Amino acid sequence: MFHVRTVPSLTRTGGKHWLCLHRGRSSTSSVVSDSGHEDRSGPGPSSASGAGQVGPQPPVSSSSSSRANEISVDFGQTQEAYKSKDSLELLRSLVVFKLCSYDFLVDKNKELTDFGKKILGQRAFNQVMKMTFYGQFVAGEDHAAIKPLIQKNQAYGVGSVLDYSVEEDISSVEAEQNHSCVSSTDTSLGYDHEEKQYQVHNEFRNRNGEATGTPTYFHTDESKCDRHMETFIKCIKASGGTSMDGFSAIKMTALGRPQFLLEFSEVLVKWHNFFNYLALKASGGVLDQRIELTQLQETLTELGATGDYHGWFTENNKGSSGTIDVLDWNCLLGDRKSSEDLLVVPNVELGKLEPLLKNFTDEDEKQMQRILQRMDVLAKTVMQCAVENGVRLMVDAEQTYLQPAIRRFTLEMQKIYNKEKPVIFNTYQCYLKDAFQSVAVDMDLSRREGWCFAAKLVRGAYMYQERERAEELGYEDPINPDYESTNRMYHSCLDFVLEEIARNGVANVMVASHNEDTVKHTLRRMNELGLMPRENKVYFGQLLGMCDQISFPLGQAGFPVYKYVPYGPVDEVMPYLSRRAQENRGFMQGAHKERALLWKELIRRVGSGQLFHKPVY
Repeated sequence: MFHVRTVPSLTRTGGKHWLCLHRGRSSTSSVVSDSGHEDRSGPGPSSASGAGQVGPQPPVSSSSSSRANEISVDFGQTQEAYKSKDSLELLRSLVVFKLCSYDFLVDKNKELTDFGKKILGQRAFNQVMKMTFYGQFVAGEDHAAIKPLIQKNQAYGVGSVLDYSVEEDISSVEAEQNHSCVSSTDTSLGYDHEEKQYQVHNEFRNRNGEATGTPTYFHTDESKCDRHMETFIKCIKASGGTSMDGFSAIKMTALGRPQFLLEFSEVLVKWHNFFNYLALKASGGVLDQRIELTQLQETLTELGATGDYHGWFTENNKGSSGTIDVLDWNCLLGDRKSSEDLLVVPNVELGKLEPLLKNFTDEDEKQMQRILQRMDVLAKTVMQCAVENGVRLMVDAEQTYLQPAIRRFTLEMQKIYNKEKPVIFNTYQCYLKDAFQSVAVDMDLSRREGWCFAAKLVRGAYMYQERERAEELGYEDPINPDYESTNRMYHSCLDFVLEEIARNGVANVMVASHNEDTVKHTLRRMNELGLMPRENKVYFGQLLGMCDQISFPLGQAGFPVYKYVPYGPVDEVMPYLSRRAQENRGFMQGAHKERALLWKELIRRVGSGQLFHKPVY
């Protein structure tokens, strides 16, 4: 393995079917470093088991590239990692990271924030925030304010994922008023169901009856969704106007009612579970489960169905081999208008089949179309910006009980706009037990339909909320039991996508991780598979203000790496900062290596007379 002396500048590229699921860089010397253990945070997934579940699979054997082509990066060289920062920024990072390591400050951050505003006043409080937490993790208040930071990062090889991080929080009473209906208590004919996870009653509260501090957008009218869309459009244009080959992040709950997303997620899960039941819990992964059409028709007829399933799948070229799989089954849901009699699921209380969409109203239909229309407007805006600046759209993952609908809508947009190149990226949370299954199914769908699979892999952001909710409503915890199983799940999903990239060069993946071991694993696998940074198929991502010792060495070595860049007014971004403090408490408590590297660089600057170092770009 040789030291990387120079790296070529990266070059980047930067009528609707109804849901048939159907950024040159500077070069730098770098040396491999195996020292330093990344602090662990978050939970994680063990293999999913049971019928219709896909667990992490052993990676397929891969051909190794010549060792002369291997690229490695040293994450311990502080001069390279922090040369974009002045010494005051390093001191701020040390102070903020230390404060975030105290449970009391994290747990009581809202109370302390309110107290600070009361004592200091809003203006002085905002200034204190800009000198500390806000200045560490947020780029600025508006598009003009964030431009210098984005341009500085880009000069040092790091791109941006822009995220307008104004989050709305409401009381539990408001949540109940806005989301008061209770979903059906339907159960299944003997198969393990998950519908409790998608019940609406109190779903936006924790077990203490408090409003959940999450990035879910709560709103009561369509005009607010339209305003959110306009904000996202400005963010997309800002991403194109401030940097090349950037990303813009959006949240689906800003584009439609969370209530609707939850109800539609329940529909999708019921339909998927019914397929598992009909496949008689066949062994193997979900894509290995197939049902013979003749047997399908007979079984459903015995259960009381009156529709011609055999005829529909045959006419729609979904059962040419005489069998169907879960992707074929999902397409039936996409054609609901002409196949209402086929869309039935069991209700054990009634002892018979009932319409899957019995509670799907005309208003639900309109809501779905409005969400898709807003997504379409955003995608077209991205396409326009992509021509000049290579902007792409990243759909963030949200809570598990909203995610099935979010994933489905995102796939529908990918099907339309990812035909030639990856423009829309979906997000997969690898702390979930079914993460590998989701990645595998969506990858197979992209192959069948001929579009570019594009994914952001994260560990996950809602562990505490998800576990509290599972306990309160009495369904299986969707989060994997410990960090090690999450780590295995993340690496399995990552290996799966990397191998697909090596095979056909079509898929793209962003490795969104603060875990140094995961980043090293990715570099190692890229070397084994012959994947080069200049191909721009594998991206890396970290949050602004965190893990600069990973981001900047990667960027300076020629890898496409991005900072997730939040922005917005101080008082309106505080809920985001509060949530990030909760989500990353484990990382902050264990960020001993990052704090040690910051101290090392400060000491080096003092010893070398560079304490007043100013970044040059």
